[in-house]
Amino acid sequence: ALASQAYEAPQGETEIAIAEIWKGLLHLDQVGRHDGFLELGGHSLLTVQLQARLHQDLGVEIDLRTLFAQTSLRELARHVDQAAQSSLQAIAVVPRDQPLPLSLAQQRLWFLDQLDHAASVAYHMPAALHLRGHLDRHALQRALDRIVARHESLRTTFERIDGEARQRFAPADSGFALTEHDLQALDSDARQQAVERLTRDEAREAFDLSAGPLIRGRLLRLAEEEHILLVTQHHIVSDGWSVAVLIGEFNALYAAFCQGLDDPLPPLALQYADYAAWQQQHLQGERLQAQVRFWQEHLTGAPALLELPADHPRPQVQSYQGAALALQLPAPLSARLRRFSQQQGLTPFMTLLGAWSILLSRLSNQAEVVVGTPVANRTRRETEALIGFFVNTLALRVDVQAHDRV
Repeated sequence: ALASQAYEAPQGETEIAIAEIWKGLLHLDQVGRHDGFLELGGHSLLTVQLQARLHQDLGVEIDLRTLFAQTSLRELARHVDQAAQSSLQAIAVVPRDQPLPLSLAQQRLWFLDQLDHAASVAYHMPAALHLRGHLDRHALQRALDRIVARHESLRTTFERIDGEARQRFAPADSGFALTEHDLQALDSDARQQAVERLTRDEAREAFDLSAGPLIRGRLLRLAEEEHILLVTQHHIVSDGWSVAVLIGEFNALYAAFCQGLDDPLPPLALQYADYAAWQQQHLQGERLQAQVRFWQEHLTGAPALLELPADHPRPQVQSYQGAALALQLPAPLSARLRRFSQQQGLTPFMTLLGAWSILLSRLSNQAEVVVGTPVANRTRRETEALIGFFVNTLALRVDVQAHDRV
């Protein structure tokens, strides 16, 4: 439910423009000048999108700390009016007849793959879609092929040229590598075992970054009108946001192709390689040094290791095996958590990060902890429709006992 505020219409060009941005991001029909972005349902990812739209629509660069500090649309508009115009260059299409650099994120994963190819398996992104009802096999393949054709990132491989890693692309008509398995003849138990084995094998089969493809799939036919579509991508060409883009495009394309219609998706103005080239040009000189100084200062003196009382010694050689533990908070507790966060001007993520840091501090008996957290890193609106590896991991240093020294 939206926080109840006495409605007062936005005033002035800036307030009206920001209100339109909020309505689009939050899917609201009305936004008042006293409303707060978080109170209306905003969260961290939406705040990043707000930052991108302020840059594109109003030409200002507002950092996230400032955005979170503004408690109302009116306050944000006042800050925007006082902000200097952005000096960031637009992302431009770069010629494809020259060596194309990797993004900074891609460089990290390429280096890890070169250092230890087994470690690269930890960066596989498996997904499964359970398909029920009549399946148009031709429309399915055509939709997947079209997605690969639309996004250069899904046709990317990596080669070393003069000692530097570079991107190269397969032709747009290279298609989606899809293997089919018909499991209809198996009994129920054997079919379930086959699904589990094929799912496990598909997720673990290694990618060759130099040969590709770096996205592939398997179609498991369980019954006449029941299938499982397994899709695996290497993280170097995709991320969690990209999965949502891929599924959204697949739904639109499959629905259109089943009806004999043409591709309904608008063409992409940019590709991931354009972003990578822009990033390498953008992060140079003083701008790069300023960011390096920030992280050096932020992490100087931070604990290098979290001394948790584990029940097994840490192995000398990493196995890259892990697990996930699902936890669902009761609805009343979730509601209280959201209310508390809004009262403090926080997102629920910030509140939970604080609680998690306190827990780690008590278990390790350390006053400070460093928590790694992934961020979407799509600060430009032009990148929101792209499939690619944008996500970045930030090291958040939390001084749990800082309040005791104030």
